Amino acid sequence: MKHTAGVTGNGSARQQELLEAAYAWVLEHGWAGMSLRPLAEAIGSSPRVLLFLFGSKDGLVRALLARSRTDQLAVVDAVGEGGELAEVGARVWAWLAAPEHRALLRLWLEAYTHSVTDAGDGPWAGFAARTVADWDALLAAHQAVDDPAQRVLLLAVLRGALLDLLATGDAERLDAAVAAHLATL
Repeated sequence: MKHTAGVTGNGSARQQELLEAAYAWVLEHGWAGMSLRPLAEAIGSSPRVLLFLFGSKDGLVRALLARSRTDQLAVVDAVGEGGELAEVGARVWAWLAAPEHRALLRLWLEAYTHSVTDAGDGPWAGFAARTVADWDALLAAHQAVDDPAQRVLLLAVLRGALLDLLATGDAERLDAAVAAHLATL
């Protein structure tokens, strides 16, 4: 099950270059308080150029969310190759728990929270729901018998463990908790 989020290859070379630079900045600094002027300065551009290339700040946020989703879907594809549900759950957790993925996961959490709390049709609209659907589809592909409740529970355990990991850094405790749940599948 290969995914695409439809960002790469669109727009001018300069737009792609600035999108990648802005994405690297957002990975490091997060979404909170993202302002065009400091972002533009940090990536060697100007607010006017960003507005021209992305249409608006919301357009830039949408492009950054799509870029982030590309990375997230690559993870779904990478961990989803073969195996039963418990094996896939273990691979997902191993990826989530790896320290080198913290920046992407903090960014995901911030975007997920914006999507849940910001009503309307702004740039965050639907991000959380799409994330849930992506992961549910991955888990469904690895169930011998379709059991939505089992998938929801596994996803809830993984998401909850991720939240605790990002908050505490206590990987040992959370590895044990996830392993205990996976043993029940």
